Amino acid sequence: MDIALCYESVLPARGGAETYLGDLARRLARDGHAVHLYAARWDANALPPATHFHRIDVPSGPRFLRPWRFGVACEEALKHNQHDVSIGFDKTWGQDVLYPQGGLHAASAAHNLLKFPGALSRGLAAVGKWLDPAAWSFARLERKQYLGPNQPLVIVNSFMVQRHFEQFYGVPPESVRVVRSAIDPMRFAAEDRLKRRHEERGRWMVFPEETVGLFVAMNYRLKGLSPLLKALALVPRNKPFRLAVVGNPKFKRYQREAEKLGVADRVVFLGHRDDPKNCYFAADFLVHPTFYDPCSLVALEALACGLPVITSRYNGASELLTPPNDGAVINDPHDAKALAAAMHRFTDHSYRAEASSAARQTGTKWTFEHHYQALLNVFGEVRKIKKAA
Repeated sequence: MDIALCYESVLPARGGAETYLGDLARRLARDGHAVHLYAARWDANALPPATHFHRIDVPSGPRFLRPWRFGVACEEALKHNQHDVSIGFDKTWGQDVLYPQGGLHAASAAHNLLKFPGALSRGLAAVGKWLDPAAWSFARLERKQYLGPNQPLVIVNSFMVQRHFEQFYGVPPESVRVVRSAIDPMRFAAEDRLKRRHEERGRWMVFPEETVGLFVAMNYRLKGLSPLLKALALVPRNKPFRLAVVGNPKFKRYQREAEKLGVADRVVFLGHRDDPKNCYFAADFLVHPTFYDPCSLVALEALACGLPVITSRYNGASELLTPPNDGAVINDPHDAKALAAAMHRFTDHSYRAEASSAARQTGTKWTFEHHYQALLNVFGEVRKIKKAA
């Protein structure tokens, strides 16, 4: 097939969607598909040599106008080329398929309010968003994407996001295909894993008998670090337990919060890691009490490493778990008692060992190969529809 991928920036070293696009492009090229990339910037060395690059020039300007400018330019560029399938990955329109890996903006905006613990603070935050031109711009752009005259076939990475399409825009489930996110588990293969675990824990000054919960995120507020610290204050001290925080290098505010809560001695703030692999190896489970994640890659990475996962029902990846076998799903990240109880349970060595084995099995049930074949099925469906038309 001749396939066009549309995304403003494809620099795979930055991680996230950009890493995914690099992986997908290489897999498509390996199978002999013609891969076209429509982007404003890219790292050609991280993409297959046979990639056909189409530069989309986007004038500088306010952040909330950039997606509009890229979308217009991308739509115009696609008109001059014939592809079997074109797929957009973010704030674009005019493609045959749209795959919003970050979920719906409307759902994200609603869930962002949940991170505020009280009704008053949520109300004030809602007013602030109502006055934000970027929020208005992105909401209007999203309606253009999904409610316009030429509606695309939509791919989402969880049933949670599929429900959001119906809830916020009235798009029926049969018009939205669920293709779960996936990672390459071989990225976490290491023959010297035990050695790395001991060395990493030594750098953290964590004793061998201590249970370590791992929190990985860049957006600490949205991913629930504050509620997590409050829950940590309720975890009994009858067994040694430590929380390792990885991601954003700006963590001073949360250090102060940990001190106020009396848990500073139980938290290790590690800042940014280019490759968090060794952090997974050093930990015993992942705790991710997020307020919004369409399908958290962090959770998938943890499962691939054999780490049980504690997360919230606001994470589409929670649909993969079978609690209490391989982790726990919390209804509300603000429920400190429930979150503390879930963490404390992992201080039981026997339960932790069984959950780790189950987590590893869960992580192998859905692979990048499964994901890739499901995508090809959708692409084939689109090509048949276009040929029939």
